[in-house]
Amino acid sequence: MKIHLLAALAAAFAVSTTVHADLVFKDDTGQEVRLKAPAKRIIALAPHIAESLYAAGAGDRLVGTVDYSDHPPEAKKVPRVGGYSRVDLEAVAALKPDLVLAWESGNNMPQVDKLKGLGLTVYVSQPNTMENVADQLVRLGQLAGTETVANATAERFRKRLEALRAANAGKPKVRVFYQIWKTPLMTVGGPQIISDAITLCGGTNVFGHLGKMAPTVSVEAVLEADPEAIIATGMGDAKPEWLHDWDKWTRMTAVKRNNLFHINPDIMQRHTPRILDGAEKLCAHLDVARSHRSAK
Repeated sequence: MKIHLLAALAAAFAVSTTVHADLVFKDDTGQEVRLKAPAKRIIALAPHIAESLYAAGAGDRLVGTVDYSDHPPEAKKVPRVGGYSRVDLEAVAALKPDLVLAWESGNNMPQVDKLKGLGLTVYVSQPNTMENVADQLVRLGQLAGTETVANATAERFRKRLEALRAANAGKPKVRVFYQIWKTPLMTVGGPQIISDAITLCGGTNVFGHLGKMAPTVSVEAVLEADPEAIIATGMGDAKPEWLHDWDKWTRMTAVKRNNLFHINPDIMQRHTPRILDGAEKLCAHLDVARSHRSAK
């Protein structure tokens, strides 16, 4: 009888220790992050993180976010704690989050360190590839305890990604200049997720050799690179007026062949499932550029 009682007590202790064990993760900077339980009060310090939380089934846990968090529509109602590059530390602390989600290349990292200094639990992410978007969804599900929804969303993303990869495999390469701003003239470097999307579509980023996420380049450097296609983003779905500033450079291949294209930054520059919508448009633009070869 005593043996059975001891066995029961041991089993109960094992269950108890399992239930109350900390959840331990390593974020994208290699730092260990511990949670006593799945997060219930989350602050997202970037629009794409807030959007991905909803996609991972954890939108109801979002208690604070930053300016421009506008998708899905529910995100517009979430209290703001500043902008992604300048966070209001007091506003963050006042919301008493049990988890703060930060973006390594987009947030002010000294400010993020101050949040850690306040005793807040901070997880830093940095999705640099298309596949990392799915990885991020899975991790958000683990952090918030919504694995079922998050894993299913990640799997749908991966299947769609592989289909897009297969559809563009073996296509002739297109040299691409991706312009994210006019003044200063900014593009994407090799580590940036958009560079990965260009590769996915059978393109070559003419500034892919640069190690910065969003390097500043000169007009002369673009002319020397002589891209076959220019993809530009602006402040929304409308084509930026400055895209056609390139028209005067008539010797550039992209201009000669009328390969000046536009993509809404919301579906191309946010690390969320919607980036596949942007990638599909990017691939379609590069197909148009290929078709213009035979017309010239």
